[in-house]
Amino acid sequence: MERKMNQLNRFRMKATNPEIGSSHSQGVVNMATSGNKKLERYAVVTGANKGIGLETVRQLAKSGVMVVLTARDEKRGMEAVASLQKLGLFNVCFHQLDVQSPESIASLAEFMENQFGRLDILVNNAGVSGVVTDQDALRALNIDSSSWLSGKATNLVQSAIKTTNEKAEECLSINYYGCKRVTDTLLPLLQLSPSGANIVNVSSLRGELMVSRRWSLLLVSQWLILFLTPLRLLPPWLQADTTAEDIYIICISYLSPAQRIPNEHIREQLGDLDTLTEEKIDRIVVKFLHDLKQDALEANGWQKMLPAYSISKATLNAYTRLVAKRYPNLRINCVHPGYVKTDINWHTGTMTLEEGAEGPVMLALLPEGGPTGCYFDRTEVAEF
Repeated sequence: MERKMNQLNRFRMKATNPEIGSSHSQGVVNMATSGNKKLERYAVVTGANKGIGLETVRQLAKSGVMVVLTARDEKRGMEAVASLQKLGLFNVCFHQLDVQSPESIASLAEFMENQFGRLDILVNNAGVSGVVTDQDALRALNIDSSSWLSGKATNLVQSAIKTTNEKAEECLSINYYGCKRVTDTLLPLLQLSPSGANIVNVSSLRGELMVSRRWSLLLVSQWLILFLTPLRLLPPWLQADTTAEDIYIICISYLSPAQRIPNEHIREQLGDLDTLTEEKIDRIVVKFLHDLKQDALEANGWQKMLPAYSISKATLNAYTRLVAKRYPNLRINCVHPGYVKTDINWHTGTMTLEEGAEGPVMLALLPEGGPTGCYFDRTEVAEF
């Protein structure tokens, strides 16, 4: 871990501060310069008509990359491109993409081959929550961000969100299988990148096998700061129901790494890279969907909060490590962008879209020799 962090620090400045030249007004080609040699870089970002995906496109385009913005909805995708062009970013174009459709993915691959001849950056951002949400009921609960961060909201929101078989299958089809389909189809083009391509899989802390100590200490420090603040300065919700005993329980529970996935066997299978295979990952997905249909998630050690979303990200992380091992000439990483205000968390996040895109963009711009097969918490290497 320490070696990977040192390696990352050496490359971070190169990745986030490229020497950029001007892009053509038609948005077909852009140039990044390195000495006297012109380098063209081409990127695809999935699920990019809004949120972190759109912001990732904006930041990449601003860095001089030619970006193909993709979205399932053609109208929304075209509107997203138009919004970026109003900002003077003409090195962005749109191509429709449904990550659940092999035909749609093949069409994108054909477009990339015909237009650019290769692909240098792939950001797999498309994702859904896997639940049916009663927006009115959720708003009525008026849950603050601290309750989300501490885990207190888990039981509160059960009346407002529901995991159905249909939504869970869609979630895994997009978040996990969709990423696999897109990556596998575009790999031949990615392997043509002269400096080795970058693949970034946008993940989530809900896909972590264990709660990282770094995240645990962050939560504890936030609660301690609030606790030590004079009561008259605390927000009303905390004054009303938070006691010294509450603080103690939170500290004890978060100081030791907790289990994101209670099922130890599943954690071991996903965490053991030496024995990990795509077949094993796929069997875990099948097992999850079977247990969901049998109403046996809790009994078999699956997560209670956003279970389909959580397992989709845990399996995505495992797939990332597997592909990185298989293609050592590429830089393939996954990243938790942070607790960002997006549709996935019903805009309860505490971070801006600009902040949330920092990690994906940093990894998308990694130069040769950069880290691969890693999981990042924003811009820092973290444990899977």
